[in-house]
Amino acid sequence: MPTAEELAAVQMEQPQGVVSSLDMASLLLCAYELGDWINQSAEVAEYLYWKSVVNEDDEVKQMTKRFAKAKELFVECERFGRFHPDYNEAKDKVKLIERELSEVESVRRFKLAEQVVDEMLFDVSRTIAESVSDNIKVPGNEKAGGGSCGSGGSCSCGSGGCG
Repeated sequence: MPTAEELAAVQMEQPQGVVSSLDMASLLLCAYELGDWINQSAEVAEYLYWKSVVNEDDEVKQMTKRFAKAKELFVECERFGRFHPDYNEAKDKVKLIERELSEVESVRRFKLAEQVVDEMLFDVSRTIAESVSDNIKVPGNEKAGGGSCGSGGSCSCGSGGCG
């Protein structure tokens, strides 16, 4: 596996702005190796364990089916907005089942493990981007309602093209 110094030396041999296919192949090999390291981490092992526990839990399966049906009804009501006679009832039912699901320990643990892996991947992508340049934009890791350009929410970048 080439080191960063070897990659930099090969890149210096190229005219400015030209990246050889050999450099890209080496870069891809390093990316796959990084992916393997991440997949072998304790965080990913924890995530996969709780994912399998959730997938095998009969109670969660039943709740998920109830949630899908409730969500389908809500989506139908949502087409007409709050003026639909069943809108609030359908919305409340979805929230109730969501709350019930989040009270199941295996689901709670799975969501926590998922969040830890998500944060790790965000940190890795931010580190890679910042090692290239401080001006590289990295999509935000904010939750719904966040305010970055890439999240679909409104932001304060001033470009005028954001949500």
